[in-house]
Amino acid sequence: MELEFLGTGAGQPSKQRNVTSIALRLLDERNEVWLFDVGEATQHQLLKSNTRSRKVTKIFITHMHGDHIFGLPGFLTSRNFQGSELIDGGKPTDVTIYGPAGLQQYVFSVLRAAQVHLQYRINFIQVRPGIIFEDQQFAVSAFPMNHGIEDYAYRVVEKDTVGQLQVEKLLKLGLKSGPLFGKIKAGEIVKLENGLTINGKDFLGPDRPGRIIAIVLDTKDTPEIIKAAEQADVLVHEATYGAENSIMAKRHGHSTSLQAAEHARAAHAHQLILTHISARYLGKMADQLVKQAKNVFRRTYIAHDLEIFDIPAKKSERKDKIDVG
Repeated sequence: MELEFLGTGAGQPSKQRNVTSIALRLLDERNEVWLFDVGEATQHQLLKSNTRSRKVTKIFITHMHGDHIFGLPGFLTSRNFQGSELIDGGKPTDVTIYGPAGLQQYVFSVLRAAQVHLQYRINFIQVRPGIIFEDQQFAVSAFPMNHGIEDYAYRVVEKDTVGQLQVEKLLKLGLKSGPLFGKIKAGEIVKLENGLTINGKDFLGPDRPGRIIAIVLDTKDTPEIIKAAEQADVLVHEATYGAENSIMAKRHGHSTSLQAAEHARAAHAHQLILTHISARYLGKMADQLVKQAKNVFRRTYIAHDLEIFDIPAKKSERKDKIDVG
């Protein structure tokens, strides 16, 4: 699991930072990539990275401001030609887009006006607070933010992984590797040929706790931020302004780097990554944003375009001793 920052700027692109887009790379977990916001020129940023558009299966849009959605029609159109990259020359895989009201109308209006005919299906899910996606591996929840427009933070929770099969214990019982091991791995109660009955759960190591990523963009202070970021392994938080511009941040519905750190501390997050940086903060001025935040929350970093942050799997521990950071 990795986070790649395709764009880390706020409002408009600069020479150092493109506008917002974040790729959650789940290549080992499910051979997929999920995008969070698709600012202008996201497809250009992808050309500079190892992330392939054909791997993108889900797109989560926080809100309808241009620096978060203007790259979406272009990305979807370019993805339309990925069939030539496929071994069998088949059509691209379908994409599901999650976002606020008006997003579907915006996307289809642009594609229709440009006479784009997609080879794949777009499934739109209008976001409401609560769980918006869940399967056996992941759950994604949306939390309303405070930005003067319908706006959401997203919380991605990886579900706990079943512990490893304790093969040595089974071999000591005289069992041999085979289909029976699969039933035991599934936690089933199995009756052996010698009449002994065993519970598969007794031969599994401790579960490996899943990881939690919270993505909070474009919002001023609201209690929902803490809910979205609670015990997150990684909190990605906008830091459009420094603490010296807190009044301006509040006026425009944004957060300062100091507020981001306060939210990380209150939510008991493990790591904070600052993004959505105003173009006024260049070089050493951007470093000041990190320093302000580190005074409150030591494990703070600032994202740069095309930077990748690895989110390693947690160690297997008993459920009553899970380290949540």
